[in-house]
This record gives sequence, C-alpha cells and structure tokens, in this order.
Amino acid sequence: MTNLKKSLIQIEVTTNENNIPEEIVWNAKDGGVSDASARAMILSLWDGQAQTAMRIDLWDKEMTVDEMKKFFHQTLLTMADSFERATGENNIAEDLRDYCQHFADKMGILPPLS
Repeated sequence: MTNLKKSLIQIEVTTNENNIPEEIVWNAKDGGVSDASARAMILSLWDGQAQTAMRIDLWDKEMTVDEMKKFFHQTLLTMADSFERATGENNIAEDLRDYCQHFADKMGILPPLS
C-alpha cells in the first residue's frame, strides 16, 4: 500500500449583510501560504461522474473593472499553460494564448511597447 498524503486548502470568505464578499483569505500550508488576502477567485472542480464543471466565482466589493480585466486575462493565460501540460495539445494552447493577446488588446490592459 502506498503512503497517501492529504493537503488542506482553506478559503474563508467574509460577507456583508447582503452576502457581498468583503474579504477573501486563503491558506495552503503545503504551499507555504498563510492568511493570504485575495480580491477575487475562480474555483473550478470537475465532477467526473456527471462530466460537468462546478465552479465558484467571487470578488470583493472593492475589485475594480480594470482589476477584473487583468484577473481574467491572467487566468486565461494560466489555463492555456495548464491545458497544454495536461493534454499535450500545444497548437490549441497557442490558439488560446493568441486569444489572450487579442483580449488584452481589446481591453487595453497591456502597457504600451516602448
């Protein structure tokens, strides 16, 4: 029998009286994260039995539209990297990165080239 290890990742969300997130704090002891503050999160989980994605999207009330644009851009880029590592589908991952460049251009979130 192999030695299995469990890791605990905790996310604590403080909401106001209208259930709007005021604060998001997370911990991942094995990753060296302790009481780290976050402004937004996207958590996706795969239900293998139902073959569907489950997700939680949260952002605090102070998150600006510009921050959200950057958050989505960076999230999409990391999804391309993860997809490529998980599937070996280099061409489609590059297509997603190309889209990310298009997204960033349309949103005006990349600094001008000097």
